[in-house]
Amino acid sequence: MPGILDLVTYVLLGIGILFNALGIIGLLRFPDLYTRMHATTKATTFGSIFTSLAVIVYGLGLFIGNNDSQYLTLAIHAFLAMAMLAFTNAVSAHALARAAHKSGQFPTPAVCDRLAEAKL
Repeated sequence: MPGILDLVTYVLLGIGILFNALGIIGLLRFPDLYTRMHATTKATTFGSIFTSLAVIVYGLGLFIGNNDSQYLTLAIHAFLAMAMLAFTNAVSAHALARAAHKSGQFPTPAVCDRLAEAKL
């Protein structure tokens, strides 16, 4: 049984690291504030959720195996951190985008209407 819990923990950690890496790539590659913020907010939220799920699985597995309450406390704290991060990450991104838009930072025009150009 510990082998399966370790495998699940490693898979969840791998998924979390992958999403966080995608957020970094989006931050470096996208052209303006809004698309960069979208990439980092979505990807790092999912990355943090999967990383927290790995900690929860690890903590619950050790709690069930050892019957030690410190592992249950670890799992509960990871769950609370995951819930707060999922909420605050979205709210802070919205507040930053709103402040940037009010200060005059507008998105890069990304619409390319090739059908309208073909009519000429």
